[in-house]
Amino acid sequence: MAIVKMKKLRVVAMAASREELLRGLQHLGCVEISEPEHITAADPAWAALVRRETSDLSATRSRITDVNTALAAIKRYGDVKDGMFVPRNAVSEEKFLSESAVEPAREITDQVCQALKDLSRLQGEENRLASRQAGLRPWASLDMPLEMTGTAHTLIRMGVFPGGTDVGAVRTALGAADAAAEVYEISADKQQVYCLLICHRAEEETVTELLRPFSFSAVSFQGSTGTAAENLAALDQELTQNRQAQEATVAQITQSAQARDALVLYADRLSAEAAKESGRERLLTDGTIVFFEGWAPAERIAQVEVLLEHLGCAWEAEDPTEEEYPQVPVQLKNNWFTRPLNMVTEMYSLPAYDGVDPNPLMAPFFIFFYGFMMADMGYGLLMMLISFIIMKKARPNGPTMRYMIPLLGLCGVSTFIMGAITGGFFGDLLPQLAMMLDPNTSFTAMPALFSPLDDALAVLIGSLGIGLAQIFTGMAVSMYRQIKRGEIVAALCNEGAWYLVFILVGVGAVTDMMSYALIAALVVIVLTQGYGHKGIVGKIMGIGGSLYNNITGYFSDILSYSRLMALMLAGAVIAQVFNTLGGITGNVVTFFLISAIGNALNFALNLLGCYVHDMRLQCLEFFGRFYSDGGKPFRPLAMETKYVDIHQ
Repeated sequence: MAIVKMKKLRVVAMAASREELLRGLQHLGCVEISEPEHITAADPAWAALVRRETSDLSATRSRITDVNTALAAIKRYGDVKDGMFVPRNAVSEEKFLSESAVEPAREITDQVCQALKDLSRLQGEENRLASRQAGLRPWASLDMPLEMTGTAHTLIRMGVFPGGTDVGAVRTALGAADAAAEVYEISADKQQVYCLLICHRAEEETVTELLRPFSFSAVSFQGSTGTAAENLAALDQELTQNRQAQEATVAQITQSAQARDALVLYADRLSAEAAKESGRERLLTDGTIVFFEGWAPAERIAQVEVLLEHLGCAWEAEDPTEEEYPQVPVQLKNNWFTRPLNMVTEMYSLPAYDGVDPNPLMAPFFIFFYGFMMADMGYGLLMMLISFIIMKKARPNGPTMRYMIPLLGLCGVSTFIMGAITGGFFGDLLPQLAMMLDPNTSFTAMPALFSPLDDALAVLIGSLGIGLAQIFTGMAVSMYRQIKRGEIVAALCNEGAWYLVFILVGVGAVTDMMSYALIAALVVIVLTQGYGHKGIVGKIMGIGGSLYNNITGYFSDILSYSRLMALMLAGAVIAQVFNTLGGITGNVVTFFLISAIGNALNFALNLLGCYVHDMRLQCLEFFGRFYSDGGKPFRPLAMETKYVDIHQ
């Protein structure tokens, strides 16, 4: 339960064995290939090795995009319902790396991608045909070829007026001007009035000017022959054929759903190939040898040594220097109890390589605080059940779910225990149900050591007390780190002095000698808080600043833990209100319905709210005492998978 010690690797291998070397490192999954920062073309000793290895990373990523597109299409058109948590199939490493399944999966991927392109083309063509159909439909009753534009002496124009235009007024205007023209209304809708204009060619300009105030706009159908009705019939036939082709294409994609298992295996295989090609790009070569630097856990160097010796590599492994600590990747080593807290640590920031793994220190507090705020046996049972089912069925291994689901189960245990202590089971569901069934029942409350509603002051004091315990733990870790660095006096004058102040104030409060305790505490502060400041004025300023900053800081931090009481009370009250509303109906069915809805909302709200407030206490009040963040995550060359689990 600590930060894993790393070794810095330098490896020289024959270029001919690079593929076997990368495969071996990926199989081990414990070596991160890093970019050598100190090697430049200006350095004659390394000039020949500045050239990077070429790789197929771009092509591999393109294939990953294709297979993911194919999987998305199969899920959409093949009616594949994965659900929220998809079980991961277990495959052997031999099958995972087998080339026999790659080519069929690639062919299916290409077929699905081509089918998607065809489907997109057909859908575009359908839209075009539908648009033409919509444009022709208002002219369906016009028994005249669309290509006809007039005769030797007459001009025929199809056109539209804005919706609501009075065609009679248009005719009147033409008649008043004694124009040799006539307008016939073909159809109309809310947007436009569709008309046919016939006029003498000699008066085309005059008629155009007369129609301008009515916003007449000519319409033409380039390339169309025959009547509108004939064209609509042809378009109907084309649309039918288009939709049949779309159905056939969708059926082809749907049929590919049978090969989904092969495609997901192929997708994970490509991801592994991309990781390997990414590692290849970090290798330096002169064509004969390859060189790389990297990091590996000290506890696994023996395994790395076996591989490198087998391939005849020249290599060395050494401990990083203090100057290299900021570049050393960080890996946390935890057990089943503390590992789920990686979710909190990674969301905040990994510790620095020379820092402290916060998970073992944080786990008891985080899990207890969560249960303290939730405090309900029913909610705790739900959390444990959800965690068990998901872990059993889906075996999540994603970057978040593999930590969140076990953490949910651990917090569920804490919630159940605190619920048993406070007598909460979906609020006061059982007593309310008992009173509804028998108004004279003596069962009015669950057995409890204390009640959040009746003993609110005790809950508040308890919240502040456990908060003080966590703050003391953080101060102790800070003292330990300072002493370990040889800063013994600083540790004693900072956290050590305030430890003593708290002890003196506590003893004074218990023994009713607060005045003497405060005097002693003041003496301790005067003697210690000037440490590190020069001159009398500097020491006085240091003492004054320390008094203000620490008193206000500790007070606000401890008071922040009152949120534990607030959420416990809020959850209990909301559950009780909904149970009471259900009990008012006097009907068991409606009681359970109202109670179930209310408790579901309360459960969902507290599930998120307790996590947010718990995380805030850890990241601000606790981590602020000792935590050094900024660590770089350890990302070894490995076979990271999304859909399958690989076993040896």
